Amino acid sequence: MHNSEGIVSAMSQATDAGQAAEELAEQLLHPYLGFVLFFCSASYDLQALGQALQQCFGNVRVVGCTSAGEITPQGYGRNCVTAMGFNHAHFSIATELIDQVEHFSLIDAQHMVERLVGGCRSNTLAPIKGNTFALTLLDGLSSREEMVLAALSAALGDIPHFGGSAGDDNFLTHTHVYFNGAFHSGAAVVVLVNTWLDFEVFTTHHILPRAEKLVVTGADSPSRRVFELNAEPAAEEYARHIGVAVADLDHRIFAAHPLAVRIHDQYYVRAIQQVHEDLSLSFYCAVENGIVLTVMKPGPILPNLQALFDGLQSRLGDLLLTIGCDCFLRRLELEDSGTLEQIGGFLRDQRVMGFNTYGEQFNGMHINQTFTGVAIARGRR
Repeated sequence: MHNSEGIVSAMSQATDAGQAAEELAEQLLHPYLGFVLFFCSASYDLQALGQALQQCFGNVRVVGCTSAGEITPQGYGRNCVTAMGFNHAHFSIATELIDQVEHFSLIDAQHMVERLVGGCRSNTLAPIKGNTFALTLLDGLSSREEMVLAALSAALGDIPHFGGSAGDDNFLTHTHVYFNGAFHSGAAVVVLVNTWLDFEVFTTHHILPRAEKLVVTGADSPSRRVFELNAEPAAEEYARHIGVAVADLDHRIFAAHPLAVRIHDQYYVRAIQQVHEDLSLSFYCAVENGIVLTVMKPGPILPNLQALFDGLQSRLGDLLLTIGCDCFLRRLELEDSGTLEQIGGFLRDQRVMGFNTYGEQFNGMHINQTFTGVAIARGRR
């Protein structure tokens, strides 16, 4: 457990749901606890965990989601639950559930943001403008992230926003968000955080462009499935460009050889989810006919993270907590290179808590293979 001004962090490696909830409550409960955010392995009995969390935390609001790996007070974790408790004297937090993401509209988003802002204002901690950020947790297999994010981004205006898509330990079967005592699929949780502490919402990645280009010449956008690249079967053309056999394509190959779309001078990864028997490729992010994908290669992760945190500390001062949404493909890369403990130790030293995601969100964009989040500091005001 790490106890710092306004924020308490905790974790449990207990495999029994009831015991895990009790251990979190022992570490987090105090008289000023106003809100709990958690990330858990999908290996838990989710119904039992949901009920136990509600029982252990009583009237304290608790939200969270399932993950593809956890970032704990001790570094990277697996098959555990990691959590943060927020002091209501430092944070005014409002939450809402989008229970059917496929029907979420701009009007819904506008009404939701109005309610969230009203909820945060009720505590009169700090002005909304300049002192508020939004966090979204989405069902990572809903394929509706772009639509939800576009509506929310328009409604949030200049309120910075980040988030992550729920995972399920890389099984790609069922992902869940947690709200009001239960786990939900096909849903999203929106959290609005108002605080007088300093913070910065950020995103970074370590992916570098290569020369090769792949044009999407056959795609089904709603299902994020690409059938042709450069007018050839998608999996064959991708495998040929990166120099592997189609039979060898898997998560680890996709992590080591990502594709990205270039917008202005920035590259945004469009991560591949799986290869199908018909040699089509499914993606985690939106793809459509005519977009040009650049073949990318990972650079070193640690220097990229060091530069990120050096910058954050120079602008904000000492960091109390960073909530991190770290793409699960980055974790696979670290596991393959044998650097998971080293990078996990660095994140621990920077007081990062969070989870490995099936996609990240940053100011209305749905992105992949990034480390995205919010850094919260003591403040210099």
